[in-house]
Amino acid sequence: MDKYIAGLVLKGTEIKSVREGKASITEAFCFFEKGELWVKGLQITEYTNASYYNHEPLRNRKLLLHNRELKKIGNAMDDNITIVPLTLFINKGGWAKLEIAVAKGKKLYDKRDTIKKRELQRTLGRKIK
Repeated sequence: MDKYIAGLVLKGTEIKSVREGKASITEAFCFFEKGELWVKGLQITEYTNASYYNHEPLRNRKLLLHNRELKKIGNAMDDNITIVPLTLFINKGGWAKLEIAVAKGKKLYDKRDTIKKRELQRTLGRKIK
């Protein structure tokens, strides 16, 4: 439905790992807690050159958005909406940013229709060969 670009609150060793490309958003999702948006499951591997100042790889990280964007997303959360991280990148200024999307899941009948279309394409592909 909508896409937003949010900043991340990171520690020093986390940003170094992100710049090395050692981050994964495959299991990540966003949630609201006390009016703030957080991302959970974002894995940032520990920085190899750090000593005891290292970070936890799977800690919850706060997302930075404007208040009007937070209110808009918060109001949409009542309608079975999911907030999904799409990409993690470093912008021109050197800041870590996370692109998030506000999405609505499919209904059961939509899923059935998609499965039928996929099966039809498979059978047609087999017959053509």
